[in-house]
Amino acid sequence: MIDLRSDTVTKPTKGMLKAMVEAKIGDDVFGEDPTVRELEEKIADMFGMQSALFCPSGTMTNQIAIKCFTQPLDEVILDQTAHVYRYEGGGIMHNSGASVRLLNGERGKITAKMIATEINPEGIYYPKSSLVVVENTVNKGGGICYTLEDLKPITALCKTKGLKLHLDGARIFNALCYTKDFAKDYGQYFDGISICLSKGLGCPVGSVLLAKQETINYAKRVRKVMGGGMRQAGFLAAAGIYALDHHLDRLEEDHHHAKMLESTLLNLNFIESVLPVFTNIVLFKTKKGINNDDLVLKLSQLGLLCSLMDAETVRFVTHLDISKNLVLKAIEILNNSQIN
Repeated sequence: MIDLRSDTVTKPTKGMLKAMVEAKIGDDVFGEDPTVRELEEKIADMFGMQSALFCPSGTMTNQIAIKCFTQPLDEVILDQTAHVYRYEGGGIMHNSGASVRLLNGERGKITAKMIATEINPEGIYYPKSSLVVVENTVNKGGGICYTLEDLKPITALCKTKGLKLHLDGARIFNALCYTKDFAKDYGQYFDGISICLSKGLGCPVGSVLLAKQETINYAKRVRKVMGGGMRQAGFLAAAGIYALDHHLDRLEEDHHHAKMLESTLLNLNFIESVLPVFTNIVLFKTKKGINNDDLVLKLSQLGLLCSLMDAETVRFVTHLDISKNLVLKAIEILNNSQIN
């Protein structure tokens, strides 16, 4: 079975498993797990940030960040496709008591100009605009990327207006692979950065929140309240360290494989359109009259798993477990699928 549903389906490599088994461990809630500390220090340094906090999931790191940067009755400004709004269970309201101001960016990318017009004036009638969230890469935007040049005006606006800026960087390493920007430069532009280890990097679980030390000190309290305090978490952190050391350069392969799939889809008679591919996500729409639920089912019966982003949009995601040979097999399945 060729699994293109998500880059979260990967299995640990032999090298990663070996690193996990041999990890030095302790009780992380007591701050005594040396491998967790090593991971946190390593990735904070990579991004030029003061400190980091290891958590079970990207949803948790995002929700902790929003809690740290807002108060109840505040408002979060973000694109209407953002993962923190669409796919985190209503957590902004539930966890932080904040409302949202939704923007309509280009494939999920928002600009300083868009944000500026939506910052609320002071007054008892309005929620306080306190946080901007951007996503890089943009999941519902088909893996499109912000460059640092795109982000600089947003940072400048937030600093001028006194807003915090958080990056949902679930796939930030895919973005860096595409833009060729340097991770070290990111820290100066964001108050918080959430990074997933369980997507393109191929770890079984785990995400990290990066921020100033005082923010991380509070984030530890929020993590505890959310039930995210793990004990001998070094086994999982070791996977993250291994991935950072061995799995970054190979992301280019995933992007190339996604482009191969894009080229194939553009030549299939049942495809209406394909969003231009930037990284490892391929989004496409089928022609009128085709039931995408049936399409996903038929492809699975042929040995190719994919997922729906919505009723009209099908998604492929390339990843660590998808070799060139498997991509070629997927292409063969698509070409011979006889969808109509």
